[in-house]
Amino acid sequence: MEEVHYVSGDDVDPILLVELLDEHDADIVAQLNEQDLETTASILSQFPLERAVDIFDRPELSRAGDIILELPEDLAGRILKGMSADRAANMLRQLDGTDRTDLLARVDFETAQSLKLLLAYPEGTAGSIMTTEFVSVPSTYTVAETLKHIREVQHTRETVYAIYVLDPASRELRQVVSLRQLISSEPDSNILDVASDRDPIWVEPDADREEVARLISIHDLLAVPVLNARHRVLGIVTFDDVIDAILAESTEDVQRFGGVEGMAEPYMEIGFVEMIKKRAGWLCALFIGEMLTASAMQHYSDELEKAVVLTLFIPLIMSSGGNSGSQATSLLIRALALGQLRLRDWWRVAVREIPTGLTLGTILGVIGIARISLWQYLGIFDYGEHWMLVALTVGLGLVGIVTFGSLAGSMLPFVLKRLGFDPASASAPFVATLVDVTGLMIYFSVALLILRGTLL
Repeated sequence: MEEVHYVSGDDVDPILLVELLDEHDADIVAQLNEQDLETTASILSQFPLERAVDIFDRPELSRAGDIILELPEDLAGRILKGMSADRAANMLRQLDGTDRTDLLARVDFETAQSLKLLLAYPEGTAGSIMTTEFVSVPSTYTVAETLKHIREVQHTRETVYAIYVLDPASRELRQVVSLRQLISSEPDSNILDVASDRDPIWVEPDADREEVARLISIHDLLAVPVLNARHRVLGIVTFDDVIDAILAESTEDVQRFGGVEGMAEPYMEIGFVEMIKKRAGWLCALFIGEMLTASAMQHYSDELEKAVVLTLFIPLIMSSGGNSGSQATSLLIRALALGQLRLRDWWRVAVREIPTGLTLGTILGVIGIARISLWQYLGIFDYGEHWMLVALTVGLGLVGIVTFGSLAGSMLPFVLKRLGFDPASASAPFVATLVDVTGLMIYFSVALLILRGTLL
């Protein structure tokens, strides 16, 4: 069992403290997340310093910034200094300017400068999630010298599985060597002799984190270096940092797809006012959009008075178009996120979605015609003497609306991405609202063509 060194803080039940220290870090974090700030700070203040740092390094620890502010100043500074740079920067990013400045004043100049560098990059970029704690050696080192250096610095580095070989004069990146390559090589070999002949994979600091994730995935990397314009290593993005970032990105995408602004905090920690702010904007925008649906129905009010039977199928028509559009949007957003499609591929998608929409619309149209015919023959409902024309109107209307929904739903992500917006903003409610309005116009246009001279 880990020896307990009480560093500071209020009294905490020693039995509880010992029980917590016996658990895994993830389990400790789960229990601390259920406590209030004061209790959590009191517990962590009596943890061994290294264990407290490990807990703060866990991205699952909620309210980490608020918790560290509750700790004594000297302890907060030591924990901040001991944390991995990327995790510390992410925690500081959640605080306001005053608290952030106060915390940075509690660490040494070098650590503060390193954290300020990370904070300067926009959130969601490679620079914002990289760590400056990596292993680098000059290209003049041998394998034995490199292994010796790793043993000396491994306690202060986030990962030692990738070693970055730099030009001794310019400090430019020459190659990346894996720990496996080192271990399997002769000790007196030059470090460059054991490296791969291929150029190293790297990214710029302003690269989107989704692009970083794609590179790590397709090249099966444990980390990717972040280089500046002079080809010097600013830091590295490790695969676990990418996983954390993509999970957060996926959460925001799911929220946007449901018509809610992205929220980083857990549901139960979001204040009432904040919840209203995040949800009201989209609801109002969608409500205003749906007003166009009412306007479309008013435009066709004369037709509705003459053929009331057409109103029975409006919910069916609108939902089918919205559903087909949402399907296409979901597929395209995911394909764009994974890099399977680029903006220039929009025409290929359109060529693919038009016949797909026609086929799907035909399937639904046949089902709709069959349903009307069956109800008429069984006497469940009387659609009038022109029921066959009504069935044909519904069938052809579904073909047109589902085709338009598929095309619109597939093109919206491209349009938004081209305009610089997140494609996830082409959410299901937004697509449904657009297709509702156009769907009514298609439906009644088809009705005018088929029912003119009979019901209309």
